[in-house]
Amino acid sequence: MTLCVEILPTLCHGGLVLRTVAVIALPHVAAFELGTACEVFGIDRADTGGPSFDFRVCGPEPGAVVPSKGGFSVVVDHGLEVTRDADLVVVPAYGMPAAPVPEPVLDALRTAHARGAWVLSICSGAFALGEAGLLDGRRCTTHWLHAAALAARFPTASVDPDVLFVEDDRVITGAGTAAGIDACLHLVRRELGAAAATSVARRMVVPPQRDGGQAQYVDTPLPPVADTLAPLLAWMLEHLDADLDVPTLAARALMSERTFARRFRAETGATPAAWLARQRVARAQELLERTDAPVDEVARRSGFSSGALLRHHFARTLGTTPLAYRRRFTCTSDAPTHDAPAGVPG
Repeated sequence: MTLCVEILPTLCHGGLVLRTVAVIALPHVAAFELGTACEVFGIDRADTGGPSFDFRVCGPEPGAVVPSKGGFSVVVDHGLEVTRDADLVVVPAYGMPAAPVPEPVLDALRTAHARGAWVLSICSGAFALGEAGLLDGRRCTTHWLHAAALAARFPTASVDPDVLFVEDDRVITGAGTAAGIDACLHLVRRELGAAAATSVARRMVVPPQRDGGQAQYVDTPLPPVADTLAPLLAWMLEHLDADLDVPTLAARALMSERTFARRFRAETGATPAAWLARQRVARAQELLERTDAPVDEVARRSGFSSGALLRHHFARTLGTTPLAYRRRFTCTSDAPTHDAPAGVPG
């Protein structure tokens, strides 16, 4: 299971807390992980109602040519000074542990976190955070191949090799490769709300939030691309209010129910029912943020049969109620209070 993170925003996401993003490209930067940060934070999605950020790739020497793991080089336009006012500093995977991280980079990471900025690593980028001392006494993760080395190198860190990402005191560490998408979307959701994260995810054609952890990928490879369930998952996200039982989904995927269930867990790390419940909670979050519909109506539109069932899943997944979530994430001073009948908890 992914780490359950308590949602405790300091400001309303409508105030656009997360605006400026700086990505530090270290030698032998991993192309996919760098691209993940660019895809989530570097594209202006205002045309489809999504967020836009002031996005910069930087390094110790502006204009330097940084080799990547992909056999090509990246030209870094900015120096580390752009991290001084960044709301988020990202460290993608790099060629650790061939050389120590330059001290100016470590200083930039420490300074950013000390002044209240978010710091996020993807895959082996966690080692740079460890060298900066940002993992001391904190929970963290990295790719399962590197988890033991991370724990040995930074013994005061609490390394969890099973999760997709961990958030601890404005430090987010993402696991291997594609888990960087989960970590980045989590931060978008954390700061800007479920609607913004869903908008980005929809453009990327990925689920807004995945279930499961890294363990599902250690021994069993993902199915070939030609067999991916991505088109079906996208269709399910568009029809969350429908009755999506396994026979219906298996028939749409042109598989037997048994094969479908096995393939679904391999690709998502969850059963169809668990995956649907989580995506329906995410849809309910979006509706609670953007509409004043009563909880029963939110439940219907997000695929739950009743407000009571929605409250059950909210409590189990987010540790709060729909009413409390709406009050916390709605920016208006007259947030609706008619989510539940008299005598029924929100």
